[in-house]
Amino acid sequence: MIRFIVAIDVDRGLATDTGIPWNLPTDRTYYRAKIAHSPVLMGSGTYRELKRPMSDKPNYVATHQAMEVLPGFEITDDPAGLVRAFEGDMWVLGGAKLFMDLLPLADELYITQIMSDFHCTKFFPPFQTSFELVSQAEPQTENGVTFRFQVWHPLQHAVR
Repeated sequence: MIRFIVAIDVDRGLATDTGIPWNLPTDRTYYRAKIAHSPVLMGSGTYRELKRPMSDKPNYVATHQAMEVLPGFEITDDPAGLVRAFEGDMWVLGGAKLFMDLLPLADELYITQIMSDFHCTKFFPPFQTSFELVSQAEPQTENGVTFRFQVWHPLQHAVR
């Protein structure tokens, strides 16, 4: 099962040019708990923000650039091929381009919906017309930011 995990603001913004503009420790704990024991796939921008692997399973970095990676990471230059061939569970962590390219392959979206506009410059792709909300938690507020956890599934008629 291919799952995306992301926090987005009311305009589907996921980051600014300087990074994630909110500080939500509860979301970070939720995020890490979800991905802890599954392979993960991330873009090179997401990789550059890390100091160590995100999971105790393979951490794939999607890039077409030749680059050295830290121990615990593996390069893939064909993320769609990797996802299509993958057996088992995998989490897609972003960034924006990877989310856009792989959205048609997603089996579940785990979205932390932030109920504010953070004037982001990087965005999650439009998804509401091809996915349906199947569960959501009650809103929480932390550090002045209100958010809720949601799970979305592809619509049965969506082209995948």
